[in-house]
Amino acid sequence: MTMRTITNIPIDGIVLAGGLSTRMGRDKALLPWHGRILLEHVRGLLRQAGCRRVWVSGNYPAFGGIADRVARCGPLGGLYSVAMCMPEGATLVLPVDMPNVTPGLLRRLLAEPTAACTLFTDEPLPMRLQIDSKCRRVLQELIEKSPAHRSLRAVQERLGAIELPLADNERKLLLNCNSPADLESIAS
Repeated sequence: MTMRTITNIPIDGIVLAGGLSTRMGRDKALLPWHGRILLEHVRGLLRQAGCRRVWVSGNYPAFGGIADRVARCGPLGGLYSVAMCMPEGATLVLPVDMPNVTPGLLRRLLAEPTAACTLFTDEPLPMRLQIDSKCRRVLQELIEKSPAHRSLRAVQERLGAIELPLADNERKLLLNCNSPADLESIAS
């Protein structure tokens, strides 16, 4: 399959931005990042990767954000809330606190266009997810389970995720900024 075929797949993006930002001490989505805020930056990365529309999880009305339907369910809750509102199709999912990922790395997740879920080995995010009735059913079932079972890993396992290899230099691009020290380290 050529890259031309892969990039012609209609794809949407989701920015997971509805977290509490407890370790950061303030809303990560609104942190400054090279002249913009992280939310704008990450939305831009998804668009550069080929996403036609980018959905935002979290209460960000200026960005068309979708508030969590079920409070305090973490990234799974944000993903569930957006998936229930968007049309079916291929979707790239990226957390707001992963600013160094590249559009090229995101596009690699499109290499398995028929997979229900594709991710990088040992990394829960970013991921490519096929939003359809099966995916929505899995998300709904996990949301209804006890908090111990509510995780992105559980979704990925239930959907039979395909894992792609990742080089060490690429793995560094997937670091999250969860604290002020993380943000400083990632920004340098």
